[in-house]
Amino acid sequence: MTTSAAAGYEADQRRDDLSAYARYLSAMDASMRQKVALTAAHLLCEGRVADMGMGSGQGSAALALLYPRLEVIGVDIDPTVIELARRAHRHPNLSFQLGDIATAVFPPESLDGIFDSSVLHHVTSYGGYRHANAADALSAQVEQLAPGGVLVVRDFVDPGPEPVLLDVPTGDGDDGRDPRSASTAALLERFAGEFRSLSPEPGFPLERLSPGPSGALAAPRPGWRRYRLTHKHAVEFVLRKDYRADWEAEVKEEYTYFSQAQFEALFARLGLRVLSSTPLRNPWIVRNRFAGRFELRDAAGARLPYPPTNYLIVGEKVKAGQGVAFRLRPAEGPPRFLRIEHHQDRATGRVFDLAARPHPTLDIVPFFFAGETAYVLARTSYPRPIARACREETPPLDGSGPADYLAEPIAVVQTEFPVGHTVERALGRAAGVRAEAIQRMIPGTTYYPSPGGILEEVRSMLVEVEPSFVNAPSEDVSGFGTSGRIRAIEARQLLRAAQVGGLPDARLELNVYDLLARFGLPFGPWIGDDIALPALPEGPSAPPGAGAAGAAGAS
Repeated sequence: MTTSAAAGYEADQRRDDLSAYARYLSAMDASMRQKVALTAAHLLCEGRVADMGMGSGQGSAALALLYPRLEVIGVDIDPTVIELARRAHRHPNLSFQLGDIATAVFPPESLDGIFDSSVLHHVTSYGGYRHANAADALSAQVEQLAPGGVLVVRDFVDPGPEPVLLDVPTGDGDDGRDPRSASTAALLERFAGEFRSLSPEPGFPLERLSPGPSGALAAPRPGWRRYRLTHKHAVEFVLRKDYRADWEAEVKEEYTYFSQAQFEALFARLGLRVLSSTPLRNPWIVRNRFAGRFELRDAAGARLPYPPTNYLIVGEKVKAGQGVAFRLRPAEGPPRFLRIEHHQDRATGRVFDLAARPHPTLDIVPFFFAGETAYVLARTSYPRPIARACREETPPLDGSGPADYLAEPIAVVQTEFPVGHTVERALGRAAGVRAEAIQRMIPGTTYYPSPGGILEEVRSMLVEVEPSFVNAPSEDVSGFGTSGRIRAIEARQLLRAAQVGGLPDARLELNVYDLLARFGLPFGPWIGDDIALPALPEGPSAPPGAGAAGAAGAS
């Protein structure tokens, strides 16, 4: 980007100054902030993005306001909705278009991003509850994506048909049929008879259970009633039990249509590389509508976690012939470049194995400023098969799916050459940044990616470069069919994504916080759930066992 172009972009950014940005973001409700953050985490800083089934247009307008370099197009099948949105939201980079999201609305490969937020279950529910309608709609949308474009789906996820026990209160309303005054138990019994009300045979089997004999499962709490039903139907009920004012409309819809595994398999069949597959739990809903309002157990009586309130899956369209996922298979032999060290705890005698690479690792974080806004050049969709292996051995607590391809700094091996030489070569090779475009290098932070199993200290280097809103494939540096893409991403956009679980790897997040802090720039509003930190006892205290144990190591 030339100096004059950069100056022009800074002028465009004046309506997006940091204080106005913070005010606008904080004015959104928590659900909209999460929606925008999770979406923007995977969208480009510029390009054409379609918000499918945009409804009121508020989400489309939010994206357009927060990211003025994006061309945002809201799409809806209802002409009245389109007209109302056009009147309510007027921005130079925002438009609204009439169209059926289940068919081709745009020419092939003309979009850089597509967003489906809580809309695909309408395609199935009002299409005869045919779940394949969602697959057909996604197939049509993939055709409209350019290679490298992303498809973001935020909807619900089917937990499966296994039988579960659901305890709900009887004293929070009456036993009548009016959904506005009925108890939760009475509402569940009504729901069992009218779920999927547009079907010729609505409803589902529901069994009211009587307290068992002594020694059986613990009885539900006083004033509560226990039911047996499928896990899917239990989740369908608890997700909508509080939407009573529009109950007749709610029972027409079937929220869940694909399991997480089915979503991931479908994306792979459509030529999409899964960048994120994450069940989401809205903290406000969990606190105010789940906790103390019902109890969910498996058939044996063991407590089950609260169900996700939403599900997010993000896929990147790959070029023909490129891979979309990794398959694990035994290695032909041990990797010869690694070494193993063995360390023994002197107190317990336990032996720990630590793997080490022959050379230090350097994380390079190129950045630049456009006005008051900081951008980083991140390596996205970079293949990391070890991430899948770790997740299969120790599944994540949040239930997120495989993270085969990550957004991360530009990681390189530091050899005997000077650091500056390493940085110049790496940026030229991986990101196409010329040596003369490098303005300064700032030693960054130090971290230990996996101290429990890997003997590795990673240092980072913050590198200021000339402004460049790049979005291009990285040169082959991975040894796989792809080496990811280099993308310019607004720094706070990455932080917001991390705050709501949209950034699986933490290294980029750590470096962005470091970068903003060094230049005295605000981090932006925190949009994740509030974290209550316990008060620490006053005065110094030694950790348990301090001084009693050491470590003896031998290579």
